[in-house]
Amino acid sequence: MKTIPWNRRYELGVELIDKQHKQLFATINKLLTLGEDEDKREWVCQEGVKYLKNHVVEHFKDEEAYMQSIDYPQFEVHKRLHDDFQNSTLPSLEEELVETKYSEEAMRHFLSVSIGWLVAHTQTEDLAIAGKKISQWSNIPPEKEIDALEQMIVQLNNDMFQLKAKAISRQYSGEDIGKTICFRFVYRGGKKERWEIIWAVEEALLLKIVGDMMDAQYLKVDDMVINITRYIARQMIEKIRECFSHLDQFELEGESLLTQEQLSETFDRVPPFCSMLFDTGAGYFSFSVLSTSAEKGKIVSPINELNAMGQIRKYLSGDKRKKQILVVDDSDFMRENIIRLLGNDYDMIESNSSIAAIKSITVNRPDLILLDYEMPVCDGRQTLEMIRSDEDIADIPVVFLTGRGDAESVKKVMSLKPRGYLLKTMPEEDIKKFIDGLFAKKAPAK
Repeated sequence: MKTIPWNRRYELGVELIDKQHKQLFATINKLLTLGEDEDKREWVCQEGVKYLKNHVVEHFKDEEAYMQSIDYPQFEVHKRLHDDFQNSTLPSLEEELVETKYSEEAMRHFLSVSIGWLVAHTQTEDLAIAGKKISQWSNIPPEKEIDALEQMIVQLNNDMFQLKAKAISRQYSGEDIGKTICFRFVYRGGKKERWEIIWAVEEALLLKIVGDMMDAQYLKVDDMVINITRYIARQMIEKIRECFSHLDQFELEGESLLTQEQLSETFDRVPPFCSMLFDTGAGYFSFSVLSTSAEKGKIVSPINELNAMGQIRKYLSGDKRKKQILVVDDSDFMRENIIRLLGNDYDMIESNSSIAAIKSITVNRPDLILLDYEMPVCDGRQTLEMIRSDEDIADIPVVFLTGRGDAESVKKVMSLKPRGYLLKTMPEEDIKKFIDGLFAKKAPAK
């Protein structure tokens, strides 16, 4: 990842804010440069994060004081975005750095999110402070909302990316437009109204957007490119939501990345409220809004600050990725045996207790859970009940591991209706055959 140059497109014309933005850019560039030295990485991260946090606090304080001095009408929205980055995003990234002992992956995550947030916020919210205002569309008739949305998207692409976007269809229904990266954001209102906003971008266009921003040429989409554009997309959508008075109070519930197949399935499940396809001359992108207030729908492979890098790796590897299995057992010996048996064909993760398992399930969302039935403190029955009480993870298949094969014990296990059970004393080849068959949708519950 190259450094991110400061240029005139980021200048607002407010001397204090421009000066602080330049300092933020300079700090990130120093981290990008020094972070390449593995011997210095931990020290660089510790000092850089500390400086960035302190500078962000001072910058937000000064910027908010300036907004109040000019009676900026969107002050509360702007402050909410500041608070979210300062109190949620940055602490989560710092926690990941510490827990992974300042690994290269964690640093890439930290830097890409910081770059994406800083550039996007500068080009949207901060630009509005300097007079680039937009009006809320509270009094326009419904038939004119699509026109206003199209104009807003064109304007944002020009302001943020210097791209001349042109709508070429208002009936986009998920057709394949080439190799795309599809970002999905789910918002929920106070009365359980649910809206999905999907931004699908052709890879060539995505590479141009990030390449122009970083003053470098990128040949492929990687984790940093996706993290940068995730936060660009979030800021772009925030500006659009401000315009719709009835969407402005909705809160972001979750986000994920969709494959082309999942995008088509989403449109088959719920016809979009509006769905437009744009051409920029450098590539295509689509912007779709779906109302799912009557649908329960799951957030496919949700992304959060704790699991972002793993989920992005899975997404980029596509069909080649291994199915992920979580082994939950208080016995180190049992976990090691299962991981040894299945590790060549599956991505294995492990937990030694039910509490650790619930956290791991929420973060990683495995494809299958192998759950010890006889665990101390919180046994398999209670763990399964916790899994099924959360609608976001309730559909993950669970197979019990048990050391008891008598009829009464089996009856007790199967009364909980897991996907199946495995005796710990079974031959290894039978366990492997069962798991393989389960993923091939051929394994009966037994």
